[in-house]
Amino acid sequence: MSIDRVAIVEANLDRYLERAASVEPALRSEDPLRIGGSLRVAAALEVFEDQVLSRCLDVAARELKKTSRSFYTISSAGHEQNAVLGALLRLDDPCLLHYRSGALMAARARKAGVPNFARDVLLGICASRDDPASGGRHKVWGSRRMWVPPQTSTIASHLPKAVGLAFALGRARRMDYGGGVPESAIVCASFGDASANHATALSGINAARYSARRGNPTPILFVCEDNFRGISVETPRQWIRNSFSRLPFLRYFEAEGDLAQIWETAAKAIDCCRRSRTPVFLHLHCVRLWGHAGSDVETGYRRLEEIEQSEAQDPILLNARTLVESGAAAPELLQKIIAGCRRDVAAEAETAADSPRLASREEVMKPLAPFDREGTVKLASTSPGHVEDRRKIFGGVLPEEAKAPLKRTLAAHINSALAEAMLGHPEILLFGEDVGRKGGVYGVTNGLQKIFGRARVFDTLLDETTILGVAQGAAHLGMLPIPEIQYLAYLHNAIDQVRGEACSLSFFSNGEFSNPMVVRIAGLAYQKGFGGHFHNDNSIGALREIPGLLLVTPARGDDAARLMRSAIAVAKSSGRVVVFLEPIALYHERDLFEEGDHLWLSDYPPPGEYLLPGDVGIYGEQHRDLLIVSYANGLRLSLIAQRELEREHGMRARVIDLRWLNPLPHEAIRHHAELCRAVLVVDECRATGGGVADAVLADLAEHDCRVKLRSVRAADSYIPLGPASDTVLVQPSDIVAAALTLR
Repeated sequence: MSIDRVAIVEANLDRYLERAASVEPALRSEDPLRIGGSLRVAAALEVFEDQVLSRCLDVAARELKKTSRSFYTISSAGHEQNAVLGALLRLDDPCLLHYRSGALMAARARKAGVPNFARDVLLGICASRDDPASGGRHKVWGSRRMWVPPQTSTIASHLPKAVGLAFALGRARRMDYGGGVPESAIVCASFGDASANHATALSGINAARYSARRGNPTPILFVCEDNFRGISVETPRQWIRNSFSRLPFLRYFEAEGDLAQIWETAAKAIDCCRRSRTPVFLHLHCVRLWGHAGSDVETGYRRLEEIEQSEAQDPILLNARTLVESGAAAPELLQKIIAGCRRDVAAEAETAADSPRLASREEVMKPLAPFDREGTVKLASTSPGHVEDRRKIFGGVLPEEAKAPLKRTLAAHINSALAEAMLGHPEILLFGEDVGRKGGVYGVTNGLQKIFGRARVFDTLLDETTILGVAQGAAHLGMLPIPEIQYLAYLHNAIDQVRGEACSLSFFSNGEFSNPMVVRIAGLAYQKGFGGHFHNDNSIGALREIPGLLLVTPARGDDAARLMRSAIAVAKSSGRVVVFLEPIALYHERDLFEEGDHLWLSDYPPPGEYLLPGDVGIYGEQHRDLLIVSYANGLRLSLIAQRELEREHGMRARVIDLRWLNPLPHEAIRHHAELCRAVLVVDECRATGGGVADAVLADLAEHDCRVKLRSVRAADSYIPLGPASDTVLVQPSDIVAAALTLR
């Protein structure tokens, strides 16, 4: 059915041009297509050719699919009027695009002088490792040369980072940090009418409006390509107009009609966005031809009459009529353009179908998790600035020289490490809810805004999706964002921005794009008398399953400073996304065994000291009765249990602080396990997939560890309010009891 409709749509266009007659007098190439309009005949013919090329590529994808030589048939057919945007936008206007953007990309490729756009697209459709966009990993619209970071864009999840990119353009000016994009640039983000209903899209649009209300330049052009349908579900007529045309702080333009009308409306929308530096919403009317994809049989949910009505609105057919009937082109010229595109695409399709594909796990994963060890060490070990500059930001006394115990808590060390990093890396931005004037809920960012200014340390609206979107957008411009998520439980409202967007970028762009960042998250449990579940979240499973993500958590203040240096260094040198998980209960902890012992305080490590992935902490290295493996709050609990085991039971345990939870330091764990008589994993997170115990024990078993293995884990429960939390969390007594079973 779907293939027959392809032939019918092509036949409709061919039949019209065979029967059409030239109009006299013919327009010249420099003449406007419509009197008083800005679209010239030459530009209109280029747009038409780009649209035809996009259509031919869609046809080729379906033809190749018949012989199982192509793997992607979501087409741009019916959306070809977006070529107007490709022609009107500048190459230095970053574009984050919907998957039906073939004609827009064709027009942009023409502007960029891409030598063989058709071949590049077909290589992607055929999943060839020679595909310049993703290296054969997915069919995406992406190009460094054309400033198009790739997205899958299925639920408009790219809108928050597009808004972040637009916001970062203005922030870069305030920081005198250009990022390679001129001050007059705007950001274009396209999406479908069905995706406009998604929470992520609404979050992005709301964030742009909020930013404009606050007076921040946010030049983003939202392009809603409205074909009135999301797969089989119809979008109500006027829904997009009713939803977005009257929103404050969002200029609305609606583009429909013939090619000249759409050109004029799109030009006005772009000009408005560029001049005002505020968000603009362009509602572009489209039709959807041939179903959602090649496997979608439209007759299962649409009447034939509806399908034929859509085909009658084929934009290429309508544009052919406009060009012929205005005298801009003779039918023979358009036939020549169509024949040439069909011929060239058919030839390139055969070549692309025979091109090599990814054939090994190593090839597939190559751009996923780069680690420049030499570059990381160099950055992490470099002093963040002249000693006198450091003294200035610390009020005359360097943190490693400070004697007051309150300056040496975990929170104080993180604050000092962030201050040093911002001194040494002027491209760092620090932001999130309450991080600025208030200095964070727990005081961790206290004073940083005063030192480095509001351009670099600022508060955001209460929306984790936006916070992570801003981070991605800023990273695209070469800045190094350090966003804060106020509580671990709040991350789950927005985790796709990490999982589906930030961490996938290098993978889907074959390493051409990256968005390095260090995401600070306050989390884990053991807060006393406060918060319940949302402030005591003890599950990191959702983070550990994200491909390419680095996850690190400090337990002690001195380690926190060293780990922060490494996190920033690996993000910057390798383009990685790093989550820095900060245990709230340990922020201001001073004691270990008894009140007033101050054994959880530490001196600030001088610049140059760092801890790389794989570097574990060892306590009681000479002990061999038992190896206890833990992290964060679990380290402190394990050290308490370690002392009791030795004093009360004569059992001497060695304790490992994992520090890095993704990837886990398996080699170090195996090494120490071989030197001990038993292994006990103390995991403060939930028993079933919430922490690391499963992975640690599985690795030891698979490597034929010949000692007894046990674990102590928190219950599979949300954390209740008050003292009842102790009933579901790991306690020192649980560790001792489990250890005694391993004697």
